[in-house]
Amino acid sequence: MPRTIIDVHVLQTVPPSNLNRDDTGSPKTARYGGVVRARVSSQAWKRATRTAFGELLDSSELGVRSKRLVEMLGDEIAEQDPALTDRAADLAKAVLTALGVKVAPPRGKKELPEESGYLVFLSNLQVTALAALGVEHGRTGAAIDKKAAKKAADSEHSVDVALFGRMVAEDTDLNVDAAAQVAHALSVHAVETEYDYFTAVDDHKNADVEEDAGAGMIGTVEFNSSTLYRYATVDVDRLADNLGDAKAPAARWRRSCAASC
Repeated sequence: MPRTIIDVHVLQTVPPSNLNRDDTGSPKTARYGGVVRARVSSQAWKRATRTAFGELLDSSELGVRSKRLVEMLGDEIAEQDPALTDRAADLAKAVLTALGVKVAPPRGKKELPEESGYLVFLSNLQVTALAALGVEHGRTGAAIDKKAAKKAADSEHSVDVALFGRMVAEDTDLNVDAAAQVAHALSVHAVETEYDYFTAVDDHKNADVEEDAGAGMIGTVEFNSSTLYRYATVDVDRLADNLGDAKAPAARWRRSCAASC
């Protein structure tokens, strides 16, 4: 069976900056080819791509990744049926229980809505469909069918879910295999981290003639500059399968490629 794979290669020169920090605040790097090179993680590029999709696609074609599923579903339930607003959180938890996603109060913040133990990626259409199950449960009292809940969460995938996939640790049936893979971007040359020593003026103090002229804040930030090689690949057939429509990838790809490329 033939497959269509699209490879995207980009050379991008970036000015002095700290695009992607590590846990110490330094620009991320990687040793490759015997030298230290600038690096921007694949996760950072995918997040930037998803953010850019918001300017290119309708919200119905996008998803949301969050742990605050009770709050998110509860808001949608209340919007679909304002009469259920007071029960929205409980109805949302009932939907998530049927879906197989466990929720609990945030550690040390029991006054906040319950949340899942990990980020769950759902399309906006899936949120709407799941909330509709909660509304029906609230109106009729009938138990939420587990198969219906899983079907609602496993159809109408958004472009970003279809491209980048979804992993649900508690129920692998809800996993979505990514149609795209994005590599870490590496500089085409060696880099050295540089340091910017800066001061910040306290405007109020500066206006007082009796005060000294010292800075209100002093610090050092790290940066580098490089030409990055970026690479991504898209399995168009997998994308069509995830979207459930063979015609969808062509139309959506033209609009989304500007963001991912």
